[in-house]
Amino acid sequence: SEPLIGLLMPTRLKRPPFWRPLALAVTLLAFQGYLGYSAISGNFGIESREAIHADIQVLKDRSSALQAEIDSFTHRNSLMNPRHLDPDIVTERARALLNMANADDILVMVDPATGKPISGKFQELIDDQLIKIIEADSTL
Repeated sequence: SEPLIGLLMPTRLKRPPFWRPLALAVTLLAFQGYLGYSAISGNFGIESREAIHADIQVLKDRSSALQAEIDSFTHRNSLMNPRHLDPDIVTERARALLNMANADDILVMVDPATGKPISGKFQELIDDQLIKIIEADSTL
């Protein structure tokens, strides 16, 4: 008799909770939204591609300028090679180090920041020479 009682009892079926699949769907949609936003507006997205290319171009320009400077230093270094010393370079460096000049030399003091002559007398010399050229040629 006992086995019949256990079989005749009504059983209640459990429904699966509806919020678990809904939470999974919402989570996946939010993750897809995040990926979409990152693909368009993120640090490496479509909108920042132009800024990245501009940075690349600036770095390439800087790299080429530095390479030109390196080449210049390499060239000057090769001129100071003890096996192939250029007499003009040796004379120039010796005069610069000893702070001396020949009587035939014309010295022009140049401001390193601007690259222009420091003394106004040099500008007057240039102006005088230009006036002589203009006066000599009457067609100007």
